[in-house]
This record gives sequence, structure tokens and C-alpha cells, in this order.
Amino acid sequence: MGAQGPTEIVFVVEDDAEGGFVATAAWGSIITQAGTLEELRAMMRDAVACPFEKTERPKLIRLHYVRGEVFAA
Repeated sequence: MGAQGPTEIVFVVEDDAEGGFVATAAWGSIITQAGTLEELRAMMRDAVACPFEKTERPKLIRLHYVRGEVFAA
């Protein structure tokens, strides 16, 4: 029986300055970007598949959206 990986992985999702979105794993070693949220979800699935063996991959991907706003005082 092999080692079991985390049950979920958390990504922080932010607007990309050049358009689209950037997602960074909370522990920082996975970063991906895409033009739309739908594309970003697909990119995150691919990015999560790389560092984990199939039996160790997280079952869930949790997103935390961060939106910055700047306005005149």
C-alpha cells in the first residue's frame, strides 16, 4: 500500500495584470495562469497531476479568489 497524499489542495486566484487569472497553490510550488476561469480550472487540474503520483493526487481543488481594488480617496 502506497503513501496517501493530501485530500485537497488550495489555490489563491488573483486577476492577472495583463488580463486573465493567476492561481498559486497555498504552499507556493504550483503556479498556473489562463485567460478565463474555465481555462484556469483545466490548467490547475493539469498542474496538480504533475507533482503527484496518481494514487497520491488530491481529490479536491479549492479556490480562494482575491480581488484587489484601488480607488481615489
